Amino acid sequence: MVELGIKDIREKIQKGEITSEQITREYIEKIKNSKINAVLEIFSDAIEQAKEMDERIKQGFNGLLAGVPIIIKDNILVKGKHASAGSLFLKDYIAEYTSTVADKLIKAGAIILARANMDEFAMGGSTETSYYGKTLNPHDHTRVPGGSSGGSAAAVAENLCAGALGTDTGGSIRQPSAYCGTIGMKPTYGRVSRYGVIAFASSLDQVGPITKSVEDNAILLQVLAGVDEHDETCEKREVEDYTTYLGKDIRGLKVGVISFVEDIVRGLDVEKNYNEFKDFLVKNGAEIVPIDIKNLELVLPVYYIIAPAEATSNLARFDGVKYSRRSKDAKNLEEIYTKSRTEGFGNEVKRRIMLGNYVLSSGYFDAYYNKARAIQADLREEYLRAFDNCDVIIMPTAKGEAYKLGEKSNPVDAYKEDIFTVSANIVGVPCMSVPFGVGKDGLPIGMQIIAPHFEEGRLYRVADFIERRAK
Repeated sequence: MVELGIKDIREKIQKGEITSEQITREYIEKIKNSKINAVLEIFSDAIEQAKEMDERIKQGFNGLLAGVPIIIKDNILVKGKHASAGSLFLKDYIAEYTSTVADKLIKAGAIILARANMDEFAMGGSTETSYYGKTLNPHDHTRVPGGSSGGSAAAVAENLCAGALGTDTGGSIRQPSAYCGTIGMKPTYGRVSRYGVIAFASSLDQVGPITKSVEDNAILLQVLAGVDEHDETCEKREVEDYTTYLGKDIRGLKVGVISFVEDIVRGLDVEKNYNEFKDFLVKNGAEIVPIDIKNLELVLPVYYIIAPAEATSNLARFDGVKYSRRSKDAKNLEEIYTKSRTEGFGNEVKRRIMLGNYVLSSGYFDAYYNKARAIQADLREEYLRAFDNCDVIIMPTAKGEAYKLGEKSNPVDAYKEDIFTVSANIVGVPCMSVPFGVGKDGLPIGMQIIAPHFEEGRLYRVADFIERRAK
């Protein structure tokens, strides 16, 4: 049963073919036997949650996720549960309140089964920076699962849960979904609440679903989406039933391809898959529309100015005083700060804090941060103009298959892997990664579909068609 997804598990529970307790126990057993280090902790009350849900279902409860076990990323808070964001700094932190997304899962009937491994404070693209050890790609244990939501994507691919939540600041849902062969959605900024999610870069972060099928993804986003009084960045928009976009064709769809992306793809491992993806869309009635987005070549440096700058501010609260681990060697207030942060943060987090402080410093604020913000605004306008001529935009999710563990030890090489994913965060548009074929070593390859703001339905329409026809 563990290979089933959200819809099928829910239906079987509703029909009485299985119980939530049974499937929860199966997942727990599989997690315990797993070798990929995708899960940091199975929640001790998961079985009790499932038993209670079985009783509620007998009494007529039929929430969208009734009885379905879901795993959440380790930066999403549930009251009374550990949440460490993959860091030593928060090793003993117990959440004092529940995030809005977790609360919505609970109200829809989900069993919050466990918390998934992640890159420390979501800073990384391989889940190698976690204090609690690397997560392995379920298809090849010598390779990364992607990151920073690598634990979530690997858990779904390994059948350790029916679906999972990740967060995406520069590709952290989509890239691991591509490497692990799952469906990963980064919603429009403001579509899903960030309340109760440990922040990396507040203007870029979004919570989204990682699932085994497009339909499951649509169901999970429907649960997560919506306004939240605790998050002022959440847009007051009606939540759609995203499953109504499924089962459609793509005839007449105008698909934008960006000249800058076309140039980068040439010679990469993913080039063959990308060309086949375009051919597939055309053969099924879509029209390819070449588009140009000015300054897109600057999106990576813009991201690596804005994201570290915001991270510097967000991580300032972790100082050894209240929220986090305090150095045992500290003898005064200054040493509490310096020694606690030196011991508590990993190398990648320290690197981004230093970069963020640099671009925010008085001598460089205008030269770097303000200039990056101006380019960000221009890029947003460029995307809006592009969507005047096309319905969706496509590009690869990553340059190829999942790379080997330790292969991107040079930070710059690792940052370059984000070239196809960061623009969706910079401009705030929804973007989804869908599996499309395999690479030269037989591992999953992902393709991205991008839509205008709050047009997630378009993504589900296209992704569902691909899922049904491309197999």
